[in-house]
Amino acid sequence: MPVESLYSRLEPLLPLVSKPIQYVGGELNAQVKDWDSCDVRWALMYPDAYEVGLPNQGVMILYEVLNELDGVLAERTYAVWPDLERLMREHRVPQFTVDAHRPVSAFDVLGVSFSTELGYTNLLLALDLAGIPLLAGERDASHPVVIAGGHAAFNPEPIADFVDAAVLGDGEQAVLEITAALRRWKSAGRPGGRVGLLERLAGVAGVYVPSFYDVDYLPDGRIRRVAPNRPGVPWRVSKSTVSDLDEWPYPKAPLVPLAETVHERMSVEIFRGCTRGCRFCQAGMITRPVRERSITGIGEIVARGLQATGYEEVGLLSLSSADHSEIASIAKGLADRYEGSATSLSLPSTRVDAFNVDLANELSRNGRRSGLTFAPEGGSERIRKVINKMVTEEDLIRTVTTAYEHGWRQVKLYFMCGLPTETDEDVLQIAELARRVIQAGREASGGGDIRCTVSIGAFVPKPHTPFQWAAQLGHEAVDARLARLREQIRSDRRYGRAIGFRYHDGPPSIVEGLLSRGDRRVGAVIRAVYEDGGRFDGWSEHFSFQRWMVAAERALAGQPVDVDWFTTRERDRTEVLPWDHLDSGLDKDWLWADWQDALAEVEVEDCRWNPCFDCGVCPQLGTSIQIGPTGRTLLPLVTVSTPGG
Repeated sequence: MPVESLYSRLEPLLPLVSKPIQYVGGELNAQVKDWDSCDVRWALMYPDAYEVGLPNQGVMILYEVLNELDGVLAERTYAVWPDLERLMREHRVPQFTVDAHRPVSAFDVLGVSFSTELGYTNLLLALDLAGIPLLAGERDASHPVVIAGGHAAFNPEPIADFVDAAVLGDGEQAVLEITAALRRWKSAGRPGGRVGLLERLAGVAGVYVPSFYDVDYLPDGRIRRVAPNRPGVPWRVSKSTVSDLDEWPYPKAPLVPLAETVHERMSVEIFRGCTRGCRFCQAGMITRPVRERSITGIGEIVARGLQATGYEEVGLLSLSSADHSEIASIAKGLADRYEGSATSLSLPSTRVDAFNVDLANELSRNGRRSGLTFAPEGGSERIRKVINKMVTEEDLIRTVTTAYEHGWRQVKLYFMCGLPTETDEDVLQIAELARRVIQAGREASGGGDIRCTVSIGAFVPKPHTPFQWAAQLGHEAVDARLARLREQIRSDRRYGRAIGFRYHDGPPSIVEGLLSRGDRRVGAVIRAVYEDGGRFDGWSEHFSFQRWMVAAERALAGQPVDVDWFTTRERDRTEVLPWDHLDSGLDKDWLWADWQDALAEVEVEDCRWNPCFDCGVCPQLGTSIQIGPTGRTLLPLVTVSTPGG
C-alpha cells in the first residue's frame, strides 16, 4: 500500500513546540528514496532528542550502508520532546521519520541503537506513539520487527519483552544479513508469519531473539538457567565482528544538522576496540580485538567527508585515539594537507600516557587550541591499580606540565566515584591531585591563569567486564563522598578558585545499574515508569529517582528481588548472570581472574604490545589484533582547499 507523508498533519503543530526545526528533516546528505521501488524498509532510531541522536556515528553509518543497497531504504526517527508528544496524541499524529515523515509503523524494521540504558523509556514512547504494541508477543506480521543494537544490547534482558531481536556487536554486516533474510522471507510469501521471520533472523550471526529462550529462576531470585525453547537456536549467541574497517569506509557523506547538536564536526573512527584492559570499561571489553583503519583509509574518509559537509573540524574518534599505532603520521599528514585552511583536528579521547606535545601541536596547528581532557579515573595510585588504569600521579603531572609549558591553560580531569574497594581517602586524594596540577601549571607557565576542572561520575558495574560481579556503591554514599570532596577542594583558597568541580548525583547511577545488570523481571519496572510519565531519563530535568523507586517497589512486589538486589549486591562466581548466554568473545573464567587481580591490586599490561593474556576473543571469534605501521603515507601531502578555507 502507498505510504504517504505525515508532514501536512505535523506542520501545524510545529509552531507550538520548542525547537521545531529538529522535526523538519531535509538535512544536507539526508536521503529520501522512493517507497514503492523498495521491498525492505528500515526505520533507524536513536532513542534520544535530535540534538543528541543525529551526530551518533553508529546510526549514521547504518543509514548509509542500507541506503546504498538497491531496493532498500532507511530513514531516521528520534524521541520527541514532551511538548510535541502531547500534541501528537491530541491530534493523532503517530511516530514519524524525519526524512520523509512516514509513519514508523509502516516500516519492516525499527532498529534502535542504545548507547545507554537510560533510553529504554524512550523506546516505549516511540512504540506507543507509533501504534506498535509495547510487548513483542502481542505483535503480528503487520508490525515492524523491533531490533535493539548498540553497547546496551549486550544485555538486552531488561527490554526482552519489548524487542523482537537484538544485534550483538558490529552492525555493518549484520544489517545486510538481516535485510537479506527479510527479503527472502517476504519473497517466499512470509512463511510462518512473524515467528517464521524471527526463526530466520535467529540464524543470522550476532542476532539474538529473546522469545526463543526461557529463563528459570531459583527460589532465592537468582537465575537457574537460560535455555532455548525450540530446536535450531544456539545456546550462546556470539557477537558480530567486522574484521577490516577499510572495507567499511563510512560515513562517506555525513549528515549536517539543521539545528544545533552536541557535536558540530565531521568525525572519522580511526580504530575500533581497545586492549588497555580498564576493568570498568564495557566499551573496551566488548569491542575487542583492536582493528585499526589504515592511514590512507582515514585520509580518504576525511577528504570525502569535508567535501560533502563543509565542516571545519575533524574529530579522530576511538576509545583512545592517541593509541593508534600511526597516530603521529596521521596527525602530521592531515595537518600538512589542510594547513592554511579553516580545517582543524581534534582528538576527543586522549590518555595521559599517550599524550605528547608533538601530537598536540599538530592537532592545534591551525590555531584552535582548546582545553585538554585526561581521565585518570581514580584519585589514588591504589585505586588506579584496582581498575587497571596504569597511570601514575607522576605521569599526570609530567603530562600537564608539558602541556602548560607549550601554551595550554585549561585541563579537565575525569574521575569516577564508587569504584570497587574505594574508600573516602581514595576520593579525597582527587583534591590533592588537582592542587598539584594547578601548582605545576603555575610553575611551568609563570602565570596565574591556570585552570583545572574536576569532573566526576558515579561508577556503574557493567556486563562483560571484570567488575560485572561487583557491588555498586549506594547513592547516599556516593553523594556523601562527593560532598566531602567538594569541601576539600574549596578549603584551600590558594587553589580552590582555580579548580572547577562538576559531578553527577548518585541516584541516576542506581537506575542505570538496575538497567545494566537487570534481567527480564526489570522489564515490568521500565513499563511502570513509562506509564507513570518517565521520559528522557538521561536528562536531569526529566529524571525522577522517586518515580523509578516507586515503580520498582510495585513491579517487583512479592518477588525475592528488589533494586538493591540488582545493584548493591555482590555476585559470586557460580551465579548465572542474565547475559551469560550472550557471547562477547570474552572468556568468563578470564573475567573472573581479572576481577581477582583487581581485588589484589594487580595490573595487567596491554596485550597489543605484550604476550596474549587469553581473554578468549581472538581464537573464539577467529580474529586477531590489527596494528601498524603499514608503511603507507597520507598522499598527496599538499595543502587542500576546503569549503570556507
